[in-house]
Amino acid sequence: MKDIIIHGRYRVNRRIGEGGFGLVYAGTDTELDEHVAIKLMHVKDDPGTLETEARTYKALSGGTGIPRVLWYGQEGDYYCLVHDLLGPSLEDLLNYCDRRFSLKTVLLLADQAISRIKYIHDKKRLHGDSKPDNFLMGTGRQGNVLYTIDFGLARDLPNADHHGALGGRSFAGTTRYASLNCHNGREYSWSDDLESLGYVLLYLSKGSLPWQGLNAPTNKQKDDLIKERKAAISVASLCDGLPGEFAIYMEYTRSLELNERPDYAYLRQLFRRLFAARGFTYDNVFDWTERRFRELHNQPSEKAVQTLLTTSRTATSGHSRRSVRGIQSRKRRHISKLSR
Repeated sequence: MKDIIIHGRYRVNRRIGEGGFGLVYAGTDTELDEHVAIKLMHVKDDPGTLETEARTYKALSGGTGIPRVLWYGQEGDYYCLVHDLLGPSLEDLLNYCDRRFSLKTVLLLADQAISRIKYIHDKKRLHGDSKPDNFLMGTGRQGNVLYTIDFGLARDLPNADHHGALGGRSFAGTTRYASLNCHNGREYSWSDDLESLGYVLLYLSKGSLPWQGLNAPTNKQKDDLIKERKAAISVASLCDGLPGEFAIYMEYTRSLELNERPDYAYLRQLFRRLFAARGFTYDNVFDWTERRFRELHNQPSEKAVQTLLTTSRTATSGHSRRSVRGIQSRKRRHISKLSR
């Protein structure tokens, strides 16, 4: 793919990932000299998923945490989707942080993730494949914003009478995080996106899920084993070791009727109240921010201070300048102590 130019403008640089539907490359917008992501799929391999993804991005454009699509079309034997280049995925960051996030980080992510799913649902879409690889952090001034990507399995809700449910279909998605309804081939609804997100939050909190590591002769048999294990384990066991709010979240999402609209505000407040009760601060300092901070402390310098402050600068509305200045001041004092 070296020295390939897409649409006479976007240069393909290096491969950075492989989604369920296509290869992803880092690229350059040669006109603006900006970094972009380029997703490619051979025309023989694409059953319409990349077009679905492009159409969904267009419908969601302008929303917080939704990357901008810069171009979609066919170039030679490939369908191409060009959008903003984002930062690392939650899976990447989990590996960086020794396979487990703190409660504070999980709650910060949960607040944003529920908001993203609500926005998608408000636009009469269902994501269909919530997983850590499909949640990415932004870059630069948007470095603390959680983005949702990979809409190849997105479902459209054609009209208001559809009530947030689509007819049953063969299984599609990621088995590890799929809802029980999805495993059973039932109609897909709003609640399924939220149940899948619940499994993601548990995974980020614990580093694994109880149905990982199961072995079977075929993928179909393995999927069946995961389904059986997921259905058999109680919510209490699933959420063991975590605050009760996680069990409440899972019970709530599993209890929703097919056409019942979720109460997103209730779910966000559930975790926000826990956040406040633990004395956490909405400072957008995630585990990876702290880890990078500690790494920079090995050689304290003004550059290290500026890098830290840039990383932790709030990228979302609703956070006071006073709070941010206080955080920065505390970090400067801490660095000063370490450098004595």
